[in-house]
Amino acid sequence: MQDQENQTVPNPEVDQAPADSTPAEAQAEATPSLEEQLAATEARLAEMHEAFMRAKAEGENIRRRAQEDVAKAHKFAVESFAEAMLPVKDSLEMALKVEAPTLDTLKEGVEMTLKQLNSAFERNRLLEIQPAQGEKLDPNKHQAVSVVPADQEANTVVTVLQKGYMIADRLLRPAIVTAAQAK
Repeated sequence: MQDQENQTVPNPEVDQAPADSTPAEAQAEATPSLEEQLAATEARLAEMHEAFMRAKAEGENIRRRAQEDVAKAHKFAVESFAEAMLPVKDSLEMALKVEAPTLDTLKEGVEMTLKQLNSAFERNRLLEIQPAQGEKLDPNKHQAVSVVPADQEANTVVTVLQKGYMIADRLLRPAIVTAAQAK
């Protein structure tokens, strides 16, 4: 009996691996074959290519839309200014239709038209450059056409011959001035 006790009893759970299978073959079955890897890589490549083409098309669409927006902005940039100028034109035409204008009515009409024009300029950010006498000469806003002797500091405005104008922060026309000469 003791012989029977020393004998090992076979365990069915441990001895289930086939006798002809080796660990290398079991690992080979777990990893995909080269053909499967190639097919998976080609599928991923096709997916990435499609994503790239979609992104490229979207970029082209954005560029095209931006170009159209810029073209429209150029085409209609003057629209708000033109709308503001229409009442000024109407007032001038009405002034010319008056059959017997007097000096007072002409002056009153010109003053009203000038107010309309100033209002149109303000709405469209067209600002006057009207330097005061004695103001330091600014070459970015003023153009000195002559230098005259004066009882003020050199390189300052003596007289304004013509107002200048700016659109927002950009110079449209410099103010034409005479400047004080150095003593």
